[in-house]
Amino acid sequence: MRRRSVLAGLAAVWVSAGRIGMSAGTNGQRLAEAARAQVGVTTSYDPTWSHVTYPGGDVPRPTGVCADVVIRAARDGLGLDLQKLGHEDMLKNFNAYPARKPWGSHQPDASIDHRRVLNLEAYWTRVGARLWAAEGPVAGDAFPPPLELGDILTWLLDARLPHIGIVSLIEGQRVTVVHNIGNGAEETALVAFEPHRAVGHYRWPAQR
Repeated sequence: MRRRSVLAGLAAVWVSAGRIGMSAGTNGQRLAEAARAQVGVTTSYDPTWSHVTYPGGDVPRPTGVCADVVIRAARDGLGLDLQKLGHEDMLKNFNAYPARKPWGSHQPDASIDHRRVLNLEAYWTRVGARLWAAEGPVAGDAFPPPLELGDILTWLLDARLPHIGIVSLIEGQRVTVVHNIGNGAEETALVAFEPHRAVGHYRWPAQR
C-alpha cells in the first residue's frame, strides 16, 4: 500500500514537471510542445483589460489573446515569466517601449504590458533575441530561413493589427504556427499568413 502511494506521488511529480517544461528536448521544442498543448484548452479570444496577479498572473486559460499563447508556452515549457521579465525591464527602461503610443500609458502596467505584441517585440529586441525584422512590406509566410521549432513570429494582420505565434511543426516545406487569432489557440499552416505582413522573427531565450 505504501509502495503504491509512493509510486503515485512520483507519478504526480513527473506530471507536474512535464507541465512546467521539464520534458526532454531543446528550449525550442519545449516551447513548441507547450504551445500545441494549448489547442483545445484556450477556446476563445478576449482582448479586454483584466487585473492579473504579479508575478505569474494570467487570465482564465479558456480565453486570452495571441500574446497569451507565447506567455503560457514560456511558463509551461521553460519556467520563464514574460510578465515579470518584461515588467522589470520596463520599470528601468520605460522609454524604450512603445507604451505611450498607441495606448497612452505613462507608467508600466503589470496586468497588460506583457500581453501586447509591440512590447514583447521591444523586450526580445533588447535582450538580443531578434533574428530578423522586416524593413518593408513582406508577405506573411516569407520569413527568411531557417525557422526552428519554438521560434516566435510576428505579423501585421491586414497590414495594421499586431499578431504573434510560435512555430510548432516543421516537416520538410510544411511549417505550422500555434496562435490565437480570434477562436482560441489553433495550429495553422504558415502559408495561410501569406496575405498579411511578416514583421519579426525571434529566437528566445537567445542562447539555447
